This record gives sequence, structure tokens and C-alpha cells, in this order.
Amino acid sequence: MRIGIDSRNLGSATDGIGRFVHNSIKALAALKVDVFVYAPATIGANYEIPHGVSVRVANFEGPYARTFWGQAILPFWALRDKVDIFWGPSHRLPSILEGQIGRVVTIHDLVWVHAAETMRTRTWLGDRLMMKPTLRNADVVVTDSKATATALATEFPWLKSPIRTVAPGSTALPAPGSFSSLEYLGITKPYALFVGTIEPRKNLRNLIKAYGHLPASTRSRYDLVIAGGGGWKEPSLRDEVRLDGLETNVKFTGVVDDQTLATLYSNCLFLAMPSLYEGFGFPIVEAQSFGKPVLTSNTSSMPEVAGDSAVLVDPSDPVAIASAFDRFCVDAAFRERIAVSARKNAERFTWENHAKGMLDTFEQAIKTKTGNR
Repeated sequence: MRIGIDSRNLGSATDGIGRFVHNSIKALAALKVDVFVYAPATIGANYEIPHGVSVRVANFEGPYARTFWGQAILPFWALRDKVDIFWGPSHRLPSILEGQIGRVVTIHDLVWVHAAETMRTRTWLGDRLMMKPTLRNADVVVTDSKATATALATEFPWLKSPIRTVAPGSTALPAPGSFSSLEYLGITKPYALFVGTIEPRKNLRNLIKAYGHLPASTRSRYDLVIAGGGGWKEPSLRDEVRLDGLETNVKFTGVVDDQTLATLYSNCLFLAMPSLYEGFGFPIVEAQSFGKPVLTSNTSSMPEVAGDSAVLVDPSDPVAIASAFDRFCVDAAFRERIAVSARKNAERFTWENHAKGMLDTFEQAIKTKTGNR
């Protein structure tokens, strides 16, 4: 099978979808299929492409140039390489592809529908304009979670293509360091951990507000560590933390490397991730892979991904978040009980399983295409 992949997200080192695409490419290549990686511009140095994978790179920088590339250049490359399947791993397919090529698209979430106010205007507009024609062109649609599949079918009742859920894998992180190795980040006390981009959908304002609601005795003993780079619409978050008098307890690490991330997961008490909306939620699985319990939201995909190793809260209710947060901090037996099946739950999500699921999906798309001739 010859598989062409839209790899435009491999241009950014901090793009979560870029990591998804890179891991997918590696896992598919390991199954000994012919993979063709198509990129509009230079691929990031941190994304090493496996030996044997064919790579086509152009010189189209910027969002508008990439859009042109995706509609004009990409179909030509796929035709020239005689691919059997074209996969858009993040919400996009070319409008025109050679008729014999099977078309599969992965839809990670419907943030533009359910949490539009948390998005960048350009990203929101792109999904709003491009998702419908993409869905019409797809032979099979893939989602990361059943929650997203249900939301997709509800939002687009006219969708005729089958929807399959193929869960992604979890990034294998290096062996963690000791608690003392985090001292350079100002971390010297037990802590709850948030991991993710600092942007409105992650609900950090309510998380920090909840932390402020904790009893003073809890705040004096336990910190909140926020690991992740700055995103959008949250430029004043650190200032608000200072104004609330929490700057000694709420630590911002910025972007960290995988070694530090593993150390943060390994040494935290629990992951605190009460997002407003998630299509999947990679930090949930990553934290659980280190045997950690999770405080997360009772919305979208998070209950499905977290399984039994989490406490679910209403993300719009800081008091509810604070209540769960406080119990996780002060009740070690409770933490251990919630965490007992964390690693087992995380083991469900591997890139090998994802690749095998995608190959089954590609075969289904090929059969659909053949049956429609």
C-alpha cells in the first residue's frame, strides 16, 4: 500500500499535531508500508523521518501559501507518486484528487463549534470554511475519540462517509530525574501539575482561581506547576497570579524538553487538567503512564480517555475544582486509590495500535472507492 500524508504540521517544533503526525509516520513505516511525506516547507529538525520514507518538500511559507500548496501542489504529488491512499491527519483534504485515490481525514476535535471563543481567529475561520468540504470529499473519517465521533455525527447529520475512532498513541518519554533536579525551576514542594499550551481552552483561569480557594494550610504545603508555552489570549495570566498573591505558589516553567517533562510527571502528586474541551488530551495519558492520578473535566473526550484513574469535575465551577484539588493534595490514600489502574489505562494508547487501526481504515477507504466505481 502506498500512503501519501499531508505533513504540513511538521514545520513547527511546538505543534502538538506535528508530534502526532511524526509519530504516525514512524509507526506506519515500522509496518513496512510505502509512506510518502508531503510538506509545504522545511521540516523541523526535531522531526527525524525514518529511513525508507519518501519525502517531498516545497517552499511555501505562511498560512496562505500553505493553503495554495495544499490545493494545487499536493494533488499533483499524490498523482505522480501513484499513492493508493491520501491521508489528511489534521482536518484538511485537497478539494481535487485523482479519482482512484482513497481519501481519509482525521478530525481531532470540533473546538470551532463547541469552544470557538478560545480559538485564534485564523484557525477558527480555517476550520469553519474547510471542514465541511473536507468531510464531503473523505471516503472515511477518523476521530481520536468516540466523543468526537458523536459530536461530528451530530453536527453534520448529512455526513455519509463512515466514521471510525482510532485513538492515538502516547509519546514515550525518557527516564525521569529526581525531585531535587527540579529545583532550578523553583520547585521545592509537593505539587500538582498542569501540562499544555497556555490558552483559553485549557481553563487555566478557573484552575488558578480554584487554587486560590484552597485552605491556606493546603497552599502553604502544595504548589501548582504550569508547564507549557504561551499561546494566545492569555497575556496577563502571570500578572493576575501576582495580583492574587499566589506568585510564590504557582510556578510557570515555560516550554520544557522531554527529559524535564518526564521528571515533572514522575514527581507530581497528580495532573490537574480541567480543560473546557479536548478532542483527546495527551497529558492525561502521559501522566497516567507514570502512574499518576488525574483531575480532569467531565466534558467531551476527557472521561473516555482518563478511564477510572481520574476525578471528573465541572470545568466551569472553580469551587468543585478546588474541592477535588484539595482532596488530592491532603489524602494520600485517595490519590493511590485513584491511581491504581493509571498505567494500565495508559497502555491502551500506543502508536503501534494507532498505525494498525489506520491501516485497517485505509483498506476500508480503498474498498469504498473501488465499490463506488
